[in-house]
Amino acid sequence: MGFMRYQRKQDERTAHACTHNLADVPNGVTVSVADLIPGVPLREGSVISPDEAGIYHLVKTAEVTEAATSTATAYKVAKGHHFKVGDFVMFKTGAKSYAITAIDTTAKTHDTVTVGTTLGAAIPVGGVLTQAKEESATVSAFKYAPFACVGDSYPVEALTNTPVPAVTFGQFKTALCPPISDAIKAALPTIKFI
Repeated sequence: MGFMRYQRKQDERTAHACTHNLADVPNGVTVSVADLIPGVPLREGSVISPDEAGIYHLVKTAEVTEAATSTATAYKVAKGHHFKVGDFVMFKTGAKSYAITAIDTTAKTHDTVTVGTTLGAAIPVGGVLTQAKEESATVSAFKYAPFACVGDSYPVEALTNTPVPAVTFGQFKTALCPPISDAIKAALPTIKFI
């Protein structure tokens, strides 16, 4: 005689950042895990860019959670970013970019990213730090030029590149995306952030 088993479950609704996917890269793309931190999800709306071999890379960003002066070398940022020690970081393209020398993740509310030399800009709350190509005092540039947005959220596992949909033409809710600077938005004219 069989027994009936009842399970009480609450319906979970996921708020999606992507409201309209009008065009994407056919069959999806592979994002290099070497840039990412295992255990930190690759969030929907993350901006990605292909290299010469066709592997995609995350355009890393972090949101500043406490205003920083123009002489600061330590920046408090929201958790959930993929920055690592040794990555170059900038506040604006065409300005200063320097290497991250330390990342303190011990605080519950934020991480503290320390750079070797100040970025030379007063950064307000909500300002966005972005990965830069190299160290520069005046001409910082994106390490990877923004190309598309990730169409869904994915867990990141060590040693496993992540296959994702890459939206090239669409609409995303900014509030549900990782931090996106004005320079990144300008580099993605076919993506509308609302």
